[in-house]
Amino acid sequence: MGSVFSAANAIPELNEVSLNETCKRQKMSSSTFDEESPRLIPNLPDELSLQILARLPRISYFNVRLVSRKWKATIMSPELYEVRKELGTSEEWLYLLIKVGEYKQQWYAVDPHSQIWQRLPTMPKVAEEQESRKSSSKLWMWNMVEGNRIAKVIRGFLGHKDAFDEMPFFGCAIGAVDGCLYVLGGFSKASTTSSVWRFDPMQNTWSKVTPMSTGRAYCKTGILNNKLYVVGGVSQGQAGLIPLQSAEVFDPSTDTWSDVPSMPFSKAQVMPTVFWADMLKPIATGLTSYMGRLCVPQSLYSWPFFVDVGGEIYDPETNSWIEMPTGMGEGWPARQAGSKLSVVVDGELYAFDPSNSADSGRIKVYDQGEDAWKVVIGKVPIHDSANSESPYLLAGFHGKLHVITKDANHDVAVLRADLRNNRDCSSPSISSTSSSSSSSSHSAAESDAVVWKVVASRDFGKAELVSCQVIDI
Repeated sequence: MGSVFSAANAIPELNEVSLNETCKRQKMSSSTFDEESPRLIPNLPDELSLQILARLPRISYFNVRLVSRKWKATIMSPELYEVRKELGTSEEWLYLLIKVGEYKQQWYAVDPHSQIWQRLPTMPKVAEEQESRKSSSKLWMWNMVEGNRIAKVIRGFLGHKDAFDEMPFFGCAIGAVDGCLYVLGGFSKASTTSSVWRFDPMQNTWSKVTPMSTGRAYCKTGILNNKLYVVGGVSQGQAGLIPLQSAEVFDPSTDTWSDVPSMPFSKAQVMPTVFWADMLKPIATGLTSYMGRLCVPQSLYSWPFFVDVGGEIYDPETNSWIEMPTGMGEGWPARQAGSKLSVVVDGELYAFDPSNSADSGRIKVYDQGEDAWKVVIGKVPIHDSANSESPYLLAGFHGKLHVITKDANHDVAVLRADLRNNRDCSSPSISSTSSSSSSSSHSAAESDAVVWKVVASRDFGKAELVSCQVIDI
């Protein structure tokens, strides 16, 4: 492409024009290229120019858009990204939400190939409420809702309801669909909010879209058929926060929400006494799109008690819920920080089991044929988990399982699980070791064959992990 620009802006021979005239023409050419050039690249059809731009790595678009207004408009147009999909040049980037300091949240995008981190613009809603929060004399209440521990949120709300008037927007859910990032619900001062914000990577901007029908915090999200589903969470009632069984779905193509049948709790009455059955409230503690359906593990809670009670599965074809298979529900890895994290990679359902030890964990995979969870990675390197609400996150991209956590230097690190025989010695990696004897010999063998490769890392100081999503454009 450099040769194209050279040819387009070539300086005429000095024996034909004076030096001053040559400089003048250069200046006019550079200043009017933006306004007067009818094509993206001179002497090339725009269709061909678009094919060239679509083959550039996405990380270069931040500089390419500075070439001219027409180039900027092209870089920000959906047409370019449709061509990228057709050519197979679209790229999966990881979007990471972290908590920096006491009261600040930031979004970052990382390109796994270049390992370059890009900070996203601050959400307008968050920016507005950060200003009002600065004058608050009750900032200590932040710790009552920080992280994913929904039980602390409920306890704090019931005991100090007035202090929520000064609370920042928090407890939102995260989702990604149709090439955009969505931030849904959460707390806004004294109430759970129904607001929905969308980040468009093409435009590099946030915008507010149609809100949910119900204000929710700590709800769960999943994607089916290019639609964003929202399930459960808590909402504000007259007596405080109440768990929700309702669900709804967002269609980004029409910017509309539709109702989904409420999620049942088939095993909500498993407690041996009426007292416990009345006291423990059902909540959704996870959600994963698997085999074309939504899998929602559930728990019963009443601070400080949590009891896992299987789960439910939503089938969009029948628009109905069915009880989760016994093995899947009862064996779903234990809750930590109020959530059960899981991810689907190459059609396989993986979940993190934090019960192995205080500073590590195991990866399990669900065997649909046997209706059972099996350990496939005996140890995942995790550091300083005792000081973090969310010591790890799971993501799937480039066809492999990734864990986002803190490394030995306390930097945020994106670790990829690779087979040992595919190990690239030129990249930093952390060898995995087998866990306790509770794993079968087959599982141990699988674990020994895993190498954790550092895909990207960055020093965020004492920042804590909150959530992540993968966007492919």
